[in-house]
Parts: sequence; structure tokens; C-alpha cells
Amino acid sequence: MTAPLTPPPPPNHQPSDHAHGWQAPPAGGADGHAGYEKDGPGMKTEVREAAVITVAVALTGVLLGVLWWWLAPHVPLVADDTAVYLKDTEGEQAIGVDGTFTLLALGFGVVSAAVVFLVRRRGGVPLVLGLAVGGLLGSVLAWRLGVYLGPTQNVVAHAKAVGKGVTFSAPLKLGAKGALLAWSLGALVVHLGLTALFGPRDPDPYASPYPSFPPVPPAG
Repeated sequence: MTAPLTPPPPPNHQPSDHAHGWQAPPAGGADGHAGYEKDGPGMKTEVREAAVITVAVALTGVLLGVLWWWLAPHVPLVADDTAVYLKDTEGEQAIGVDGTFTLLALGFGVVSAAVVFLVRRRGGVPLVLGLAVGGLLGSVLAWRLGVYLGPTQNVVAHAKAVGKGVTFSAPLKLGAKGALLAWSLGALVVHLGLTALFGPRDPDPYASPYPSFPPVPPAG
């Protein structure tokens, strides 16, 4: 008989991780990210960011109001000695006023959602709520500003000022109040779509933190 070439390990010897090429997972989680990156910036920070986004989105309603006043079709009116009438009773200018506001609001919703996603990809419930509330406030601001910039609301005084039989523009009016939701709905749909397609993915909770190695063939 011949003695073994290497002595057996002592009874209390434990194989080290380095012997198998394994290492302990880094602090902060199996995916290697710090706790801040994994859990997000915290609720207080998210609420502050959502408040800033709400105010910023709402203030852009000024631009929407100006564009609506500028691009919306005019509704022609005419007056005689007794009353004020629509000059074109079959015209669709009033529908065009509502349609112009709705299309512009949807465009603003798409742009604001894309900008917010690029600024903060992680998203979060406070951010989405801030985007929706900001869109609604911006729509209301745009509506009131457009009405203010448009023709006077005093139709009788306007008719007397221009004279009998002279065509003048009706006050700018939003007949379909549901158009005030177009900005928020467009922003929510686009932001959720961008988050689903390009947002960060959560780590797989069942993934092993240790690297895998091929099986070692037995010694010949």
C-alpha cells in the first residue's frame, strides 16, 4: 500500500468560498445596487418631485391657452335691430373650437409625459398623480386664458359697437367640458406606455446571487 499524496483536511475545516470561486453577495442586494437605487429616493422626495412636476405642467397651460386662442376658428355673428344671430346657422365653427382645444391638449399631454419620463424614468405613484393633476390644472388655466384673450363676453355691447348687419366674432367658448381631461388622459397613457417599454425592470427575486459553473469532471 502507498500513503495518500495529500493529507485529509482536519475535522473542523470548512471549505472557503474562494475555493469554489464563490463570493458573498455585495451589500445592498443581490443585484449589486445600493439600497437607495433599489428602493427609490423615498416617499418624501417623490412627493416633492411630484409637486414640482404638477406646478411645471400646470404653468405650460399658458402656452396652450395662447395657441387655442390663436388657432381656434371664429364663430361669426350678426345683429339687427332686435337680436344677435349666427351668420352661418349650419357652420361647424363651434365644433372646431372644441376640437382645436382637445387636439392641442392631447399634444401637450404627449409632450409633457415624454419629458417627465426622460427626467425621471423610475416613475412612481406620486409622479403619475402629479402629471395628471398638472394636466387638469393646465387645461383649466388654458381655457380661462383663451376666453380672456378672445372677443368680449358682452355680445350685445359688441354688436352695438360694430353696427347693424356687420359680422363680428362670438366669444371664445369651450362647449365640451370633457375636453379639459384630454391633457391628463393623454399624459397618463403615454407615460404608462413609456414606462412599460423602457422603464427600469425590478430584479428577479428568485435569481441566484452566486455565479454558476460547469460541473467538474471526476479525476481520472
